[in-house]
Amino acid sequence: MFRKDKAERARLRAARVGGGHMNRLIPNAITVGALCAGLSGVRFAIDGRFEMAVGAIVVAAVLDGLDGRMARLLNGTSKFGAELDSLSDFISFGVAPALIVYLWVLSAWGGAGWIVALAYAVCCGLRLARFNAALAEPNQPAWAGNFFTGVPAPAGAGLALMPMMAHFEFGPGYTNHAIVGAASLAFVAFLMVSRLPTFSGKKVHVPRGWMVPSLVVIGLFFAALASAPWATLLVAGAAYLALIPLAYASQRKFRLAEPEPMATAAAKPSLSVVNDRK
Repeated sequence: MFRKDKAERARLRAARVGGGHMNRLIPNAITVGALCAGLSGVRFAIDGRFEMAVGAIVVAAVLDGLDGRMARLLNGTSKFGAELDSLSDFISFGVAPALIVYLWVLSAWGGAGWIVALAYAVCCGLRLARFNAALAEPNQPAWAGNFFTGVPAPAGAGLALMPMMAHFEFGPGYTNHAIVGAASLAFVAFLMVSRLPTFSGKKVHVPRGWMVPSLVVIGLFFAALASAPWATLLVAGAAYLALIPLAYASQRKFRLAEPEPMATAAAKPSLSVVNDRK
C-alpha cells in the first residue's frame, strides 16, 4: 500500500514537472524575450543606431503577440505570467519608445522634450493599469471581447515610432524634427488613454474557404516586410489608424443592439477589454 501511494505521488509529481511547469515556462520565457528586446532598443538608441532600436521594439511587439497565444495554446495561463507581461509591456512599449524618441530628436528641446517623453510613458502605464483593473469586471457584454479600450501598448509604440520609420524610408529633412516627434508621442498618448475602441482581433475566425487567400496575403505581407520593411510598417500603421473609426462604428452598433447592464453603466468601467495575456 505504501509503495503504491509513493508511486502514485511520483507519477503526479512527474506530470506536474513535465506538463504544467513547462507549459508556463515557455510563454513566460517569450515574455522575458520581449522585455529584453525592448530594453535593447534603448541601448541601440544610446549608441545612435536608431534603425536597430526601432527594429528591437518591433521584435518585442511580435514576441508580445506570441506569448499570450502560446499560454492559451499550452494551457499555461497564470497570475504570475499576467503580471510579468504587464511589466514587460510598460517597459518595452512605454519607457523604451519614449527614451528612443527623446534620444532621437526630443533632446534638442531639453526639459520640454523630456516632459513629452514622460507624458507618453505615464499614459502607457495608465492604459495598462486601466486594462488590468477592468479584467475583474464581471458584467461585460458578450461583444466586449471584440474590442480594446484605447490603443493597446504594442500598437501605440509602433505608432509613436512612425516618424522614425518615415525618416529611415524617405531620408532626413521631413520627420526628423523635435516638433514631429513630440506631436507623435502626444497623439499616441491620447489614443492610449482615450476610450476609443480598437479591434482586438482575438475573436477573428477565418472561414475555411478564405484560408488559402489569407495565407497568400500573409505571405505577401512578409515578402514586403523583407524587401521594404519601413515602407511596409508605415502602411500597416496607417491602416491601423484607419480602422479606428470602423471599430467605433462597429462597437456603437453592438451597444445599440445590446445595451450595457445598469450596474455596469453606473460604474462606468472599461467595457472594451479582452485579456490579451495569461
